[in-house]
Amino acid sequence: MLGGEPTDPALVGLIDALCDSDRPESITVWKRSATVHTLLRELGEETIPVTREGLDTVPGKTREHLRALLQHHRLLPQRDVYLRRFEQWITAKLDGLPDEVRQPVQHFATWHHATFPTNIFDDGDTGTSISLGAHLTDVSEPFASRVRVHLAARPDLRTGAGPESSWLFSSTLADRHLHPNSVMDRLRDLGINLLGARHRAIGELVLGCPPSLVAEILGYSTQVAFLHASKAAEPSAGYAGRSVRSP
Repeated sequence: MLGGEPTDPALVGLIDALCDSDRPESITVWKRSATVHTLLRELGEETIPVTREGLDTVPGKTREHLRALLQHHRLLPQRDVYLRRFEQWITAKLDGLPDEVRQPVQHFATWHHATFPTNIFDDGDTGTSISLGAHLTDVSEPFASRVRVHLAARPDLRTGAGPESSWLFSSTLADRHLHPNSVMDRLRDLGINLLGARHRAIGELVLGCPPSLVAEILGYSTQVAFLHASKAAEPSAGYAGRSVRSP
């Protein structure tokens, strides 16, 4: 399939990873695809370099699945695929605009999205933690036990990273989180009002800390944050005289 014995260390590592899979039937089904055959042969024959730039020249989902496997097994450098797509999209959208419009938008987009942290879990000896920002947050009972039950029964792990995946909601692609649209569709199927839930959550946040801080953390405008604070009957002037009472 690779056109002979591979010499590239990345391809050698890929073969080892596929052979070590605990579900070989899924690997066999994947390899039956003509698109997969063509891609693997071109990689083996070095028509396409086994690099991030080389894979960028190949269209389609087959490339993304292969890239995810290579990155998960540390055979390719890590790269946030969603951030890459966003960078390409924002570049195309801003192309041709005047500098006074393009530069501030590009600066904000690059800073806000490129610095947003990822979300992972850590179920270590000291307890269960979830990264919802730059730092790990401890999860207390009874929620910690529910998280552990979910971790033990996560779907789609056999097609990619396996049970060692650090994602709380894992994707069918190796070492990637579930796409936000998949979460959105699932919640809607359960009858959850996403817009109402978001507004309620923001309303609770602006009750606990200044709206300007909430706006900065979530990427909202200060006007929107103060509007939520006003609707939550917590005008900004109330923070100066606010006191905390012991129960």
